[in-house]
Amino acid sequence: MSKNGLILLTPTSIAYTGTSATISANGSVSFSAVSPITLNGVFTGDYDNYRLVIWATGSAGVSFQLTSSGTPSATGYTRQYLQADGTTVNAARASQTSVNLFAILQPQTGGQILDLYGPYLSQPTATRNVGVNYDDVGPGARIFDVASTHSVTSSYDGISIFQSSSTMSGRIAVYGMRK
Repeated sequence: MSKNGLILLTPTSIAYTGTSATISANGSVSFSAVSPITLNGVFTGDYDNYRLVIWATGSAGVSFQLTSSGTPSATGYTRQYLQADGTTVNAARASQTSVNLFAILQPQTGGQILDLYGPYLSQPTATRNVGVNYDDVGPGARIFDVASTHSVTSSYDGISIFQSSSTMSGRIAVYGMRK
């Protein structure tokens, strides 16, 4: 009988623009002053669903696109989000070329858990992510809760993560969810 749980995966390769990025011995990826960073070969037929955990510092919004052989898919994303910032709560739905993970609005730290459902399967991919970062307006925490779909029915083996107008530093780990 197989055990339930999350299995830390090692990318087959990484690509980035910026200062540095390395795959550690356990499979997580550390990066410094990069945007984008692409993790290749993390989605396979071994798992249907995945969890990505990211911690980053920087000063701009962080987004992702699914990739196939290192090439990002820039169409077909629909995002529904909820953001709580101090006493203000915002929500919206949008069709986009990528999915927003969280915003690091000043030089500060943010964290994210992103669940991906079926990215390697030749079907639409659904995602759910929750992120938090320091709220410089509050002060306190800023929360992002996002659900998204990617309507393109292709198989994707990787993910590209990027900031809109800056670079970021931090660590990413991708886990496969046992079937």
